[in-house]
Amino acid sequence: MTLPRFKPMLAVPWASPFSDPDWTFETKWDGMRAIVSWGGALSIRTRTGADATPRYPELMGLAFSESVVLDCEIVALDEAGVPSFERLQKRMHLSGVDRVARAAVETPVTLVAFDLLYRGHSVVDAPLEERRALLADLQAGPPMTMSESIDGDGLALWEAITARDIEGVVAKRLGSRYRPGTRSPDWRKIANVRDMRALVVGFTPGEGGRAGGFGALVLALDDGEAVRWVGNVGTGFTDAQVASIRSALDLMVSDRPRFHETDGLPEATWVEPMLVASIGYRDWTAAGRLRHPRFRGFTDDLSDAITWEAEGPGSG
Repeated sequence: MTLPRFKPMLAVPWASPFSDPDWTFETKWDGMRAIVSWGGALSIRTRTGADATPRYPELMGLAFSESVVLDCEIVALDEAGVPSFERLQKRMHLSGVDRVARAAVETPVTLVAFDLLYRGHSVVDAPLEERRALLADLQAGPPMTMSESIDGDGLALWEAITARDIEGVVAKRLGSRYRPGTRSPDWRKIANVRDMRALVVGFTPGEGGRAGGFGALVLALDDGEAVRWVGNVGTGFTDAQVASIRSALDLMVSDRPRFHETDGLPEATWVEPMLVASIGYRDWTAAGRLRHPRFRGFTDDLSDAITWEAEGPGSG
């Protein structure tokens, strides 16, 4: 059965946690956003619409009594039950039936559902509370769970998630409808650790234990006819990742891209901007550089979507 395709609704960044009786609050899950459809068989699509179904065979047992489309997050939990993007990275880009099957046993994922878009018919225009009730009524069991929410008391949830060093909180306006493909003020994301995506445009030389690898990846954002340098990231890599990333980068070597500004630009080997990195960071400097960046992994986003407008300061 062919079901309608939906783009995920996106949240606007919000500076600080808050409480409000007109809002409900839930955990901001540190995983991979997925639109999940079931109409006799399961389909998993990423935020960009790419088919990720073959990567997660442990989810294939999910079934429902009627056709549904869900907005979800795929997460990999650590020993403490905290979502770990680093663990999920082991699953996101695997190929080959045997490798995927082994990874499903070694690093299983959980599907966290937080909105319902279709149940026999589209419900995106229904109020949030109605969609959540319909979602809860599905009563699906493992490996799927429902994202719990707290009405009104966002500060209490914020204290709980920061105590466990979880990514953040999402606030949603009660009574709001689902707006596919839109970054809507009806959803607000408050980050404990901020995240952004950046183009890898080069790498600096490795020293010591990283000799033969790289010291840091040079990051930039597309901004019209040139790119903007936003800093370098040299932490968050395992030794194995340094080696494998360097091997990939060696195949992408190119001329230096055109930068809007070159002040402070490092000496680097330049590469074609084909890789999109997920970066955790604390803040932006006044000069437009990332403060305390940390590599979290690569995404399958299209490079032309990684722009200064979408990812730079103030964009969230």
